Amino acid sequence: MSRYLLCSFALVLLYPTAIDLYLVGLPQIGADLNATESQLHFAFSIYLTGMATTMLIAGKLSDSIGRKPVAITGAIIFTVASILGGMAEQSSTFLMARFIQGVGAGTCYVVAFAIIRDVLDDTRRAKVLSMINGITCVIPVIAPVIGYMIMLKYPWPSLFLTMAIMGGAVCILSSLILKETNLKTSTSVNENLTFLPSATESFAERFFISRIMITSLGMTTILTYVNVSPMLVMNDMGFDRSQYSTIMAVTALISMIASFAAPLALSIFKERSILLASQSLFALAATVMTITLLADLNHHWYLLGFGFICSGFAIGFGVSMSQALSPYAVRAGVASSLLGITQVSCSAFYIWIMGLLGVNALNMLVIILVLGSVTSIALILLVPKSSQSQNHEKITVPS
Repeated sequence: MSRYLLCSFALVLLYPTAIDLYLVGLPQIGADLNATESQLHFAFSIYLTGMATTMLIAGKLSDSIGRKPVAITGAIIFTVASILGGMAEQSSTFLMARFIQGVGAGTCYVVAFAIIRDVLDDTRRAKVLSMINGITCVIPVIAPVIGYMIMLKYPWPSLFLTMAIMGGAVCILSSLILKETNLKTSTSVNENLTFLPSATESFAERFFISRIMITSLGMTTILTYVNVSPMLVMNDMGFDRSQYSTIMAVTALISMIASFAAPLALSIFKERSILLASQSLFALAATVMTITLLADLNHHWYLLGFGFICSGFAIGFGVSMSQALSPYAVRAGVASSLLGITQVSCSAFYIWIMGLLGVNALNMLVIILVLGSVTSIALILLVPKSSQSQNHEKITVPS
């Protein structure tokens, strides 16, 4: 079992690392490539676009030909794109490399969640996804620090060489350690699938749609927080760059602690109680920040709201992802891809439309906190657990 978890962790980590590792090198990248500030910001969006455009294809392929070959392919694509990004001499080449990086990272991301769905039952899957979430929460803090240390001695292309090395390591892990977990392509379990035809695993099911909405709103909330935090902390609150780094490190630590506490909480409380608690923390964050603004309280109170946001996302996202995947034993790849596409698209659209409307950073964050928490609490209370997830028990994949 450990081999599957190790490979899944590695596959997932490519996605946030490629976002955060190169940020420290943006000024030098812009100067060397004669890129405008808008082009550098577009590098983030085009990376997410690459992820979104490939996830469904990757999910379908992983269901039809297997998780392992798709994981290896995704890691190779990510590695090649990272090398191309480091060799770029023009902004157009750099942006193309970022798009292809997104394709590779998105492929690996989808396969990782499909593997976890294949090998774990509902309870253990929710715990493992919470732990994965805890590790990914630390990447936005660790990656820029590593990038800064690399650039003390080497130019910015070394950041992309580091990403390429990571991609190569993931490719080796997927080739040598990962065993196939796809139920339709694994001959050792294929005999047990006669009662699980893929046609019975519909994606038009109320429970799945409700969990897509909950996970997408949660992802939009945390990405909105990450996107607006520099403006809130350094512009509105008056902290300097060093203090901002400290604040982000503390909130990442809160996320990690909450994520690793979630498995313990799942041993005591029901999944629905955990989900309601996570959404209540989002609502509490919105309340704290609104009162701080209207009552003109000390700006330090906003930091309490930030802590509620990070802990709310950390304890709830893994559980909601696990519930969304639970009905799908045969079509886990496509289910994972639909979740990923919706999460990325919803986040990108919300941030784009709020920016287009000229909504300020604080209001942008409060709006998604209120909208997301109210909607999600209603869905958790009104939509019962899927009959598919109750009937389709996990078939153990050979270790």
